[in-house]
Amino acid sequence: MSNSASVVEELLRALPQLRSQVFFKTSLTALSHAMEDQVLAGLGENPLVIASFQQERFYRQEASRYQRISELTNQVYVLSAAGTGFENASNRYETIAFDEADALTQEWHLVVIDETYRACLICRERSPVAPVMRTSGGLAHEQTRRFEGIWTQDPAVSQRAARVLLDRIVRYRPELHDKVAIAKARFLRAEDEPMLTEGSGADPFTQRLVTYLQAGQYKLLKAYKAISAQERRERLVNSITSAIRRSLNPEEIFQGATTELGQALQACRCVIYRCHHDEASIEIRYEHREVEEVASLVGEEWPIAQSDLMSQIRRDRETIAIVDTQDPPSSLQTAIAPLSAIIQRWQIRAWLLVPLVYQRRLLGMIELHHCSATPYLWSEDDRALVEAVAAQLSVAIIQADAYAHLQDLNQQLEALERTRSNLIAITGHELRTPLSTIQVCLESLATEPDMPEELRQTMLQSALEDAERMRKLVQDFLTLSRLESGRIEWTLEALAIGECIDLALSSTQARYTNRDQCPTIEVDLPSSLPMVRADGEWLVEVIVKLLDNACKFTAPSGTITILARALNPETLQVTIADTGRGIEPYRLEAVFDRFYQEEGALRRSAGGTGLGLAMCRQIIEGLGGHIWATSEGKERGSQFHFTLPIAEHRPMVRSRRESPPRSKPARSAKTPSIKTKGRSNG
Repeated sequence: MSNSASVVEELLRALPQLRSQVFFKTSLTALSHAMEDQVLAGLGENPLVIASFQQERFYRQEASRYQRISELTNQVYVLSAAGTGFENASNRYETIAFDEADALTQEWHLVVIDETYRACLICRERSPVAPVMRTSGGLAHEQTRRFEGIWTQDPAVSQRAARVLLDRIVRYRPELHDKVAIAKARFLRAEDEPMLTEGSGADPFTQRLVTYLQAGQYKLLKAYKAISAQERRERLVNSITSAIRRSLNPEEIFQGATTELGQALQACRCVIYRCHHDEASIEIRYEHREVEEVASLVGEEWPIAQSDLMSQIRRDRETIAIVDTQDPPSSLQTAIAPLSAIIQRWQIRAWLLVPLVYQRRLLGMIELHHCSATPYLWSEDDRALVEAVAAQLSVAIIQADAYAHLQDLNQQLEALERTRSNLIAITGHELRTPLSTIQVCLESLATEPDMPEELRQTMLQSALEDAERMRKLVQDFLTLSRLESGRIEWTLEALAIGECIDLALSSTQARYTNRDQCPTIEVDLPSSLPMVRADGEWLVEVIVKLLDNACKFTAPSGTITILARALNPETLQVTIADTGRGIEPYRLEAVFDRFYQEEGALRRSAGGTGLGLAMCRQIIEGLGGHIWATSEGKERGSQFHFTLPIAEHRPMVRSRRESPPRSKPARSAKTPSIKTKGRSNG
């Protein structure tokens, strides 16, 4: 059932002495909340509350308030356009879903009636709201929505509005006839409603609220004017930006920007130049003059190294606006004085200097000069416009520099392509090998039911080991992804580095049991070491991976040494050195790249994905440390160092009794031999 009649029009026809008012949406929201708060504050006993929302999405914003109101009264009626989550229902309060063709989709109503309090808000939106949610306009659209209607505490108007809405409710939900009749009998007793009296129902609260809303509307209109000015400024910035970005040629960028900006602000002179830290002066090449009478700076040397004004800009990276160079502010008098000759020669009366900054790096400067006989007050809009252009121009300069160094970008792309190729090759190889083994083992178990038990166990063990190998491969990929994306939550605590090394050695022993023999591992720690602040699990993971890497590239007859020392009161350094294959100097940084393989993805003699050292770097840097490698070259061993922050300055002395108890694994020819110096082995 639909109803095209407007509640606002019906009320104005019934009470012709009423005069509608204009409200912004924010005003209506404040009024509605004030009326609802009266109920929530314990207004009377079992008051009547009727609310009508244009759409379901508006109701959802207030649903929690009406759930609280329904705990105080059973006479709550909420109307809204029918939607996926809004329909006729009698739960904690009555919900009435009206048709999208109903005039209520363009209106906003709230009526609260009790024995001592009566108020109503009956409004209609000037521009009808579409039945579907608008996807454009954003905050600006919401704030500019306007309504016309009535807000009053007059008993006659409130009762009339309640009667109209209750009748509308019964049309949609006839089963509520008896409940609505009870509400009418209690709250709408008088059939002959009294005449509306001027000022009726007014109280100090009402007067203050109306005054507040009027002031709010004034501020809102003022804000809209500022938004309009901002829009004009952004339009100009977009025009200048478009001119800047038509080319990646720095000369065209600078010349186009000086012309657009100079014409926009009508400054006597506009110059833009780049400046470097080690330059004493620069040659002005890009300039726009609004009038020909102003002398040109093109080709002139502009001093920047000896200028205190420039030094201040280098330090603060902030705009400097001088209204009158003949009477500068006291804070700038010292900086301006040495430039008096330049100011007089080039007739600079008002001066605006805006730095071009990108990531705290000074790239250049925009200068605007007014050369008239009178001072010029740089407005906030002037400064905002030039600073906006400076921000765009800074980005354009970086882009032009990147274009000029295209060869470097190509090399990065080639490196990325190599990484992609390595990823495909390594992943394919590392997955195919265990998959082949698992397939052969499972096929043998399935097709040979009479297989000896010993061989069956061997097949199962091989399949399980290769499945574990695949799981670790996938886990490494996921872990590195989490580390690089910053999705790791570190659990930092004070740790003894010796205990972490013990855990890593135990893991290494278990890892190489029944496998190829591992080199001898020697641990050389001072008798006392400060505790570090780190995440224990991740720190042990780093040490394990560095030990695995050393074992992989060191012959069984070689030696791996673990060292630790305090560099200073704030930093501890750990070194894992081996006598193995070594690393060529130019590859010392590349070994920490993802998928790095010294012998290539498919020609390598040692297994692995090339992710271990990349994960180590991410973990150590995440813990606030630094990791690097050193080596004297091929076949001369390598050393991996990392630092960690010290948790406290007081050293911790480790004794045999303080060492964590752990069982010693049975030694065999294939178990790593571990020697320690300077501390107990636990």
